[in-house]
Amino acid sequence: MPIKQTSVFLLIQLICYFRLGTCGKVLVWPTEYSHWINIKMILDELLQRGHEVTVLTSSASVLIEPSNESSINFEIYSVPLGKDELQYIFQKWVTEWTYDFQKYSLWTYYSKMQKVFSEYSDIIESFCKTVVLNKSLMKKLKGSRFDVVLADAIGPCGELLAELLKIPLVYSLRFFPGYTYEKYSGGLPLPPSYVPVVLSELTDHMTFVERVKNMLQVLYFDFWFQVFNVKSWNQFYSDVLGRPTTVYEMMGKADIWLLRTYWDLEFPHPFLPNFDFVGGLHCKPAKSLPKEIEEFVQSSGEHGIVVFSLGSMIKNLTDEKANIVASALAQIPQKVVWRFDGKKPNTLGSNTRLYKWIPQNDLLGHPKTKAFIAHGGTNGIYEAIYHGIPIVGIPLFADQADNIHHMVAKGTAVRVDFKTLSTKNLLTALKTVINDPSYKENAMRLSRIHHDQPMKPLDRAIFWIEFVMRNKGAKHLRPALHDLTWFQYHSLDVIGFLLVCVAAVVFIITKCCLFCCHKTANMGKKKKKE
Repeated sequence: MPIKQTSVFLLIQLICYFRLGTCGKVLVWPTEYSHWINIKMILDELLQRGHEVTVLTSSASVLIEPSNESSINFEIYSVPLGKDELQYIFQKWVTEWTYDFQKYSLWTYYSKMQKVFSEYSDIIESFCKTVVLNKSLMKKLKGSRFDVVLADAIGPCGELLAELLKIPLVYSLRFFPGYTYEKYSGGLPLPPSYVPVVLSELTDHMTFVERVKNMLQVLYFDFWFQVFNVKSWNQFYSDVLGRPTTVYEMMGKADIWLLRTYWDLEFPHPFLPNFDFVGGLHCKPAKSLPKEIEEFVQSSGEHGIVVFSLGSMIKNLTDEKANIVASALAQIPQKVVWRFDGKKPNTLGSNTRLYKWIPQNDLLGHPKTKAFIAHGGTNGIYEAIYHGIPIVGIPLFADQADNIHHMVAKGTAVRVDFKTLSTKNLLTALKTVINDPSYKENAMRLSRIHHDQPMKPLDRAIFWIEFVMRNKGAKHLRPALHDLTWFQYHSLDVIGFLLVCVAAVVFIITKCCLFCCHKTANMGKKKKKE
């Protein structure tokens, strides 16, 4: 580290020491792509506050670049997969999910999705074994005396590390399919009567038929769909700890769950003291654009611009889809900034400019931006909410369709189906969100809700991590349901006891009545004989 940087870092350490509680040591179990982008924002802020951060990353990591980070400590563990191989696997899943899964019925779609999660689960489990069974690495981690583990819950292992190192655990999470782990590990109460299942594309105001559909999906996710290969993880955790345990039980020990969403995107539902919402923690005020892009944006005049990006995992489209999109964009008066890394479409208009990378947040925060064409990833959605920009959503995979459906329900987006994408329906959607003022008004309303919080999402995430470090955990916030069996939680034992009591009372009363009737009958017969 340069001398000046080192001096600043030491000064921060001293300031932190004299604040409430000393600086802490954070061990991080991250996940790739947009998940890493979110956690990285938290880590940067922790470093700014003088905390020491160590990230466990595999030699095959796609997005985590230790060479680019000077302040973060990296523990790199070797895995049989190469970076290119892991990236190919991710891209294969994304391509299948985007182009093939759309053809299937709902239940076949879920089945194919489960296959992808199962393959992902096997890879993460192999990575976890590489770390946990490495005696020298585990000895080093124990000797480092970390204060907390920060883990992305979509990739298990953080909870096992926390258990082995005997330190608290904080989760960062968008969601699990069906809210499975939030319910059964976190204990979050989510009544299916008004809380739509994640991926169901329903709202909190459901018709009777939609509630039936929601309930069927709840049952499907609860009793059939497995996010991970649970049996394998259960056996692995039991072998390592030397006692029977389950992945549900281990995840249930998390002190704090930081959910990367908020009431601007979510529909209201119950939550617990050890859950908090930090959606949009990565969002920032817009900075100045690069000169070339700024000149192009300014050339749009009163019509403004449209920003188009399909996220970090989709950089291009098939020639057919690209030409459909380009043809629609060529017909609008706005200038278009399109993040695209494929072959230049034949139908590309003079109003559209292609870039391999764009400063998306800064473009969305530019006063000339009229609309955002997006795939519906949570990060992009929150940048649009932050800056009050209406959306044309083209969901491709994972939670994107659900996110776009939420934005449609809140009046800030129009959805276009990727499977049936045409120049006409994309053009119609664009004209609608740009020319109908209600979309901009609703987008600004969500933006005001997002900004009207007592504490910024990033500050809230940091607060809870520091809170856990200061207090050696947050067990006082965990509900007692974690100590109950499933039949105790649902009061089935109490209901059973009360039913037995009622049955006993009814039985006794019935017997007494029969006895009295029998006695009265006998007395009547006696009188007749006399």
